Amino acid sequence: MFTIFHGFHLVEEYHQWKKQHRSNKNPFGVKALKLFFAIVIPLFLWIAPSALYGLPGLTPVEHRVLAIFAFAALMWLFDAVPAWTTSLVVVVLLLFCTSNSALWFFQTGADGEKMANLVNNTDLLHCFADPTIMLFIGGFIIAIAATKSGLDVKLAKVMLMPFGTKSENVLLGFILVTAIFSMFISNTATAAMMLTFLSPVLSALPADGKGKIGLALAIPVGANIGGMGTPIGTPPNAIALKFLNDPNGMDLGIGFGQWMMVMVPLTLVLLFIAWVVLKRLFPFKQKQIQLQIESTHESSWKDKVVYVTFAITILLWLTDSVTGVNANVVAMLPVGVLCMAGVITKRDLEQLSWSILWMIAGAFAVGVAMKQSGLAAHLIEAVPFDSWSPLVVIIGSGLLCYLMANFISHTATAALFVPILAIAGSSMADQLAPFGGVSTLLIGVAICSSVAMVLPISTPPNALADATGFIQQKYMVKTGLIMGFVGLLLGYLVLIFCGVYGIF
Repeated sequence: MFTIFHGFHLVEEYHQWKKQHRSNKNPFGVKALKLFFAIVIPLFLWIAPSALYGLPGLTPVEHRVLAIFAFAALMWLFDAVPAWTTSLVVVVLLLFCTSNSALWFFQTGADGEKMANLVNNTDLLHCFADPTIMLFIGGFIIAIAATKSGLDVKLAKVMLMPFGTKSENVLLGFILVTAIFSMFISNTATAAMMLTFLSPVLSALPADGKGKIGLALAIPVGANIGGMGTPIGTPPNAIALKFLNDPNGMDLGIGFGQWMMVMVPLTLVLLFIAWVVLKRLFPFKQKQIQLQIESTHESSWKDKVVYVTFAITILLWLTDSVTGVNANVVAMLPVGVLCMAGVITKRDLEQLSWSILWMIAGAFAVGVAMKQSGLAAHLIEAVPFDSWSPLVVIIGSGLLCYLMANFISHTATAALFVPILAIAGSSMADQLAPFGGVSTLLIGVAICSSVAMVLPISTPPNALADATGFIQQKYMVKTGLIMGFVGLLLGYLVLIFCGVYGIF
């Protein structure tokens, strides 16, 4: 999170709160106990006989990958340490214990010969520079440039202007504008910026009115739902898309524009429903709201470069199926142009959200290890996925993902579910076809994560909004449950429809 961003102080306060919350939830004794189980259980799985797994022919490398995945799952679930830390440790474990550049005694079998199914170490390391990672870096660069050029404030002011001063319309404006920004800028940064604009309004509203609650909730609702609109809107989208588009896997070739063609209409419908819900639950006592959004930025020629680059990048992303230039390549355009123009400096690059990128890379590394070790193929052969009811798999995984995403990181939830569901989906592709195919299963995880917003700890935007002091937790729970139910229902209906008719 770069220091010049509007609302940076709010994000800093959030990180301090998150750190304190983790410490309160995990006092030394509890944290030690969680770490003990997160290490001992995978160690037991590591040293236990292969026969224990019920997977005939399980190789030592597959055995280790399974134990490392269990370690990752427990660490993400317990949240004893930040999720990105777990991802980094997982990559290191995979490199040193399962790769063709692992410690020598991990590379040789009982017969002294080198094992055949070791994971390629370069493929694991490439996860840190995966094309999807480049896509996110391009998004981060655009976000930094938008702030440095004052484009974010200008856009917010222009986009909110048509909604006038009527309180209910201003509420709709904040929901929609927050959602649009969160499609291209991180949800956390978007929420911080919009809350900065909204803070004077909240303070000026009548103390005994409920309208300020609805306005404060509009920011996290808009940010969480808006993130579904593009592949870079939120990390779970990118994780699902990576597995769906893997040239050595499903290779569905879902483009940036194709994703938006499906997800933006869904997002708009959910946002309109959210507006109706918020204005009914929290009616305004004051009927008019005056917004004052001012920019102190002084224009320069570099701003014009940012505007043009931003417009061309978005246009190329939307038309990737026409131009033939995929979204990952397009993402490098703003990086090259804005760095060359001096808009982006080395200090700006140092402030990229590297923890998010490393978190995503860890999820990719787990997928690479499962595939190259043969564990994925082994599970497909040994577990009768194709005999399971596809609806049970879709609904069951969706509900479980939604439940977990309310309590742990959305990205960690996707990193945990997507590799396993990708294996299950590949095995039961024919059974899933009438319900939209594998895309319903994996993109469903992204949707479930985005609509999981019941508690302040569910998402950073929720925590930022809660910190305003205008929201009692019961109101956030009520709104989150309603939007979660509606989001899951409409989301899966749209995915099934699009999958059946070949849109995804």
